[in-house]
Amino acid sequence: MKGVLAELDSWLGAGRQVALARVIEVIGSGVRPAGAAIAVTSEDVAGSASGGCVEGSLVEEARATLAKGGPPRLLSFGCPEDEAFDVGLTCGGLVRVLVERLERRGPWLDQLLAATAKGEGAALVEVIGGPGDLLGWKAVLGGTAPMRPPEVAFPFLRFDVELARQIANDAMADIASERSSLHTYTVPHLGVGTDLTVFVDSFPAPPRMVIAGAASFTAALTAQAKLLGFRVTVCDARAVFASPERFPLADEVVAEWPDRYLGHAGRCLGSRDAVCILTHDPKFDVPTIVSALATSAGYIGVMGSRQTQADRRRRLIEAGVTEEELERLRGPIGLDLGADTPEETAVSIVAEIVAARRGHSGGPLRGASGPIHLPPSGTPTPFSGR
Repeated sequence: MKGVLAELDSWLGAGRQVALARVIEVIGSGVRPAGAAIAVTSEDVAGSASGGCVEGSLVEEARATLAKGGPPRLLSFGCPEDEAFDVGLTCGGLVRVLVERLERRGPWLDQLLAATAKGEGAALVEVIGGPGDLLGWKAVLGGTAPMRPPEVAFPFLRFDVELARQIANDAMADIASERSSLHTYTVPHLGVGTDLTVFVDSFPAPPRMVIAGAASFTAALTAQAKLLGFRVTVCDARAVFASPERFPLADEVVAEWPDRYLGHAGRCLGSRDAVCILTHDPKFDVPTIVSALATSAGYIGVMGSRQTQADRRRRLIEAGVTEEELERLRGPIGLDLGADTPEETAVSIVAEIVAARRGHSGGPLRGASGPIHLPPSGTPTPFSGR
């Protein structure tokens, strides 16, 4: 839903009614994952929840919800495999969608906007199944939301503190795993046999990329990384090159020795993050690589020819780097695409980052076997070694 937050903010702020349709579950294979959303007014449409005929049907259902009102509705779209492509379900899957009318801004929207603006992870937890008076109830966890005890965040569970904590823990786990998913719980005090189903719409913090070196390839790599949702920092010791004017797409441009920058900022890097070393100069490369290896960054790529890599390896061993640590390095950086220009090289680098993160080789799909996508309920694969 992150892609339609700006429109929700604008339209609801202007007093317009909006219908929001979100994918809450994909069974089989679908074009968009759980959390994909489309927002609709009587005149405008923003976002995408699936594709093909499903998209058209969703707009019709959303506008019907605008006209009729009522509680949130759960809709299912599915079809035989031989007709699947026409309706946007590439392998005959089933897509379940939650459609609801929003008549005014709620605090949840302000909290989500604040969290995404600051790059903080958050989750929108919404009741989609259970007693009628709870349907559509929303709360934001994480991000800039107040640090309330779970039993306060979920007031209808004030008599079941452990369950409130369980829902909160499940939501935080979904944020960490970068997934949006359904959770169903038995809630005795709501009635005999009553289940409560919540949809956790996850808004993970963006992964970080640190690019060491304000080189000719840096601007192209910054542009590609931003397309993938990275928060990009460009770092170079030479202030004349490390300027925001040269890298307007970067979130941060730092005039500092990269090894020193990683020495303090690297503590925040984790398995989802990447360090790309483009300096191609031993006086920068070796100390920067040593500092990068001291972080928990999931991807560390180093530019340079095979001869440069061999010479660098010798220098790193002399600097005390172990063979095990050297295995974390990806150099020459990028996949073998035959890249020549800075733009092509940037594509090869981010392609390797995606492949490494998903645990794939990066070869042609035509010659591969097995599923193309991770299961919708799966968790992201940590960066794998070389």
